[in-house]
Amino acid sequence: MRRRDLITLLFGAATWPLAARAQQGERVRRIGVLSGQAANDQDGQSRLAALLQGLQELGWSVGRNVHIDIRWAAGNAEDTRQYAAELVARAPDVIQSSGTPSVAALLQATRTVPIVFAVVADPVGAGFVDSLARPGGNATGFISLEYGLAAKWLELLKQIAPGTTRAAVLRDPTISAGIGQFGALQTAAPSLGIELTPVNVRDPAEIERAVAAFARGPNSGLIVTGSPLVALHRQLIISLAARHKLPAVYSNRFFVVDGGLTCYGPDLVDQHRRAASYVDRILKGEKPADLPVQAPTKYELAINLKTAKSLGLEVPTALLARADEVIE
Repeated sequence: MRRRDLITLLFGAATWPLAARAQQGERVRRIGVLSGQAANDQDGQSRLAALLQGLQELGWSVGRNVHIDIRWAAGNAEDTRQYAAELVARAPDVIQSSGTPSVAALLQATRTVPIVFAVVADPVGAGFVDSLARPGGNATGFISLEYGLAAKWLELLKQIAPGTTRAAVLRDPTISAGIGQFGALQTAAPSLGIELTPVNVRDPAEIERAVAAFARGPNSGLIVTGSPLVALHRQLIISLAARHKLPAVYSNRFFVVDGGLTCYGPDLVDQHRRAASYVDRILKGEKPADLPVQAPTKYELAINLKTAKSLGLEVPTALLARADEVIE
């Protein structure tokens, strides 16, 4: 079954009256979903499909025993706060949220409604949980990466473009993950002979100016860290890398699918499938405070050979053999 068909099947009944769903006397539970992505983002739809499929496999069926309210914030801070307040006001049994800004907005709106997050890099540093083992509050979930992964991005850049000596690091400095990822890259860079330049991703004009200025130097490449703003601006970032002939390493697969050169990072769709298990456990009576935050279990190395060719790069055979996906 295609993802779009699955979403239609599972979510299409969300507009049915609640009374109609409870015809057989089964209690209808309410789940809120707050995504930092746009509704027309294919990766966002894939994550939603994984969550809904996971819930269905656990016995939760839209139209029978569950009602789902979904909001898509599309990286807009004001919309994120508004949608968080709207979802909380509906008094759901649990809210599933994706991305650090979405979780932050929800925790500003409530400290009682259970929250299951995914794609959050540093929930302790962000103040979402007391610790990974014992979250302690009303939120728990799945972290998107560990900062040590950043060193892999630099190693991958040197493997695929050995002449690189300078790398611009695109990051969001307003979130703890942006600071943490850049710090980890700074630690690893000297041993690989790479000089780093931070580029903030607050708005498209800033990104375009900074990348254009950086690209004037020789032996240049890009490291694109993980954040909701980076994901939102990914088409611009990918096009800038192509325009300025910059080999770029990204944090997630969807960049490579959209034309980026290569990536190494966690399977974020799988995270949402796993998030369904925590939603299920909370609906059955467990508390977020008692459910440990979990690290990624699946990682993806993807390479876009068409993009490599356009950059004049020959991907090492050993690297191709390790890849989980090669796009030609």
